[in-house]
Amino acid sequence: MSESKAFYLTTPIYYVNDAPHIGHAYTTAAGDVATRWHRQRGESVWFLTGTDEHGQKIMRTAEANGVSPQQWADQLVESSWLPVLDVIDAVNDDFIRTTELRHTERVQRFLAGLKERGDIYEGSYEGPYCVGCEEFKLPGDLADGTGEYEGQKVCPSHGRPVETVSETNWFFRLSAYADRLIAHYEANPLAVAPTSAYNEVMSFLRGEVQDLSISRSTFDWGIPVPWDPAQVVYVWFDALLNYATAVGLGDEPGSAGAEKFATTWPANVHLVGKDILRFHAIIWPAMLMAGELALPHQVFAHGWLLVGGEKMSKSKLTGIAPSQIVDHFGSDAFRYYFLRAIQFGADGSFSWEDMSARYTAELANGLGNLASRAPAMVNKYRDGLLPAAGPSADAELALQALLASVASVADESMLRLDFAGALAAMKSFVDAVNLYVTEQEPWVLAKDPANDERLSTVLYTICEALRAIAVLHHAFMPKATTSLWDQLGAEAALGPIGSQNVTDVGRWGQLSEGAVITKGAILFPRLEETAG
Repeated sequence: MSESKAFYLTTPIYYVNDAPHIGHAYTTAAGDVATRWHRQRGESVWFLTGTDEHGQKIMRTAEANGVSPQQWADQLVESSWLPVLDVIDAVNDDFIRTTELRHTERVQRFLAGLKERGDIYEGSYEGPYCVGCEEFKLPGDLADGTGEYEGQKVCPSHGRPVETVSETNWFFRLSAYADRLIAHYEANPLAVAPTSAYNEVMSFLRGEVQDLSISRSTFDWGIPVPWDPAQVVYVWFDALLNYATAVGLGDEPGSAGAEKFATTWPANVHLVGKDILRFHAIIWPAMLMAGELALPHQVFAHGWLLVGGEKMSKSKLTGIAPSQIVDHFGSDAFRYYFLRAIQFGADGSFSWEDMSARYTAELANGLGNLASRAPAMVNKYRDGLLPAAGPSADAELALQALLASVASVADESMLRLDFAGALAAMKSFVDAVNLYVTEQEPWVLAKDPANDERLSTVLYTICEALRAIAVLHHAFMPKATTSLWDQLGAEAALGPIGSQNVTDVGRWGQLSEGAVITKGAILFPRLEETAG
C-alpha cells in the first residue's frame, strides 16, 4: 500500500558556470524554511535542489578554464554547490545533477514519447540567442546596447549582444498548448504566484506563442537526442524535466521509481526567480500536458536580490558568497533576515548595514535578550526548576490569546509562502512577551515572599511563551531554537523541537512543572563592529 502524497517543493536547479552567490542561497533558504514548516505540520515532505550542467555556456566556461565540461561541473558541485547547503543549514532530501544517468535516461525516454505522440517535428530556426540565458530571444525581448555595445541589440538581463543562430533542429509544438494553458490558469489562478507573475504569464500566452526549438546541432555538450544523436537536447528542455526525473518519471510500473513518482508527483511548489518564470509557467506545463502528466500546483516566482540597485550577478560583479555573510552573522540570522526583510515575490535590496541593524534590534535585543533573561530568573528565584503557574490574571490571558492568534496567522502566512508576514506576526508576540516582563517586574516580585505564587505564574508564563516562540521560529532558525529548547528542558517531556506540530503550538500550558531550566550560550551574540 502506497504512502500518502508528499508535500513536494523544488528550487530551480542552479547553473554551474560559477560558484553560488546569496541570490541562489536566498531561494534555497526559502525552500528549506517552507519544507521544515510543512514537516512540523506533520506532513510527509520531499525537498529537491540540484544543478543544471549542460549547455553552451558551461561548455565555453570549461574551455576557458582548460578542462572538460564534466570536469568543470564535478569540481564546482563538490567545491561550491554542495557545501553551500551546509553553510545555510539546508536539509534537502535529494540533489539532482543533470549529468546523472538517472536524469539523462529518463529525459531521453520522455522525449521519445513526445515524438511518438506527434509533439516533436523537424524544422529550421534562425534568430537571436543569448548564451548567458541559454534562451532563444524574440526581437521584442532585446534592448538597445550602450557603451561598447552601442548600436547592437543586447540581452536585457546580461547587457551583452546576442548571437544569431541558424540551425535545423527538432521542435516542440508549444503553440498547440497555449489555449489549454490559458484555460488551466483561468481555472487555477494561484498556479502562478504572485499576482504580477500570473499577469505576465497570461499576457504572454494571449500573444503569439511560437513552437520551441528543443535541440542544438552546433555543439555536443548535452543529452543526445535519442533518434538523432548528432543533436543534443536544448538545455532548458533537459533541465526542466529534472523535477520529474528526480522522482522516477517514466520508470516501469511496480519499480521503486514508479512508486516514488506516485507518492510525490505533482510538485506542490516550484520556487523560481522571476527571470526564469516563462520557462516554468509556460514551457514546463506544456511539456507535462504533452506527456499526459499532472501539472504542478504552483510556480512561485520570487524577486531579485539587489545590491547597489543591480540584480545579484557574477557577470556584473555584485555576487556575494553566502559564507561571507554567514561567517559574520550566523546561518540562522542569514535565513531570518532575507525572509523577514524582503517580501517574498518582490525585489529586495541587501545591505550589510540594514542586516546589522535588524540583527541587533530583533535578534540580539529582542528574541535573544528574552531567551537569556528567562533561564537566568528561573535559576535565581527557583533553583532552575520551572514552577507551577498560579491563577492567570488579565496580563497572562492576553498573552495566551495573542499566541493563539499569532500561531494561526503564522501558519496561514507560511502556507502562502508569505515568510515576512509570518515573521512579523511572530515578532509581535516576542515584543508582547518582552513588554510583559517589563510590566510584571519579576525582580521586584521576588523581593516579597507574599508575591511567591504571583512570581511563579510570571516565570512560568515567560518560559511557556518561549516554548511557543522556539517552535514557531524553528523552521527559520533551527540552531538557535534547538539551543533554546534545550535551555527550557522541553525535550524530556515534549520530545525534539523538530517534531513539535506548529498547528498545536498555540495551545497554552505544554511545558511541565519541574522542567530543568538551564542557562545556555547566548543565542545571538553582539556583533563586532566590522563588515567582515
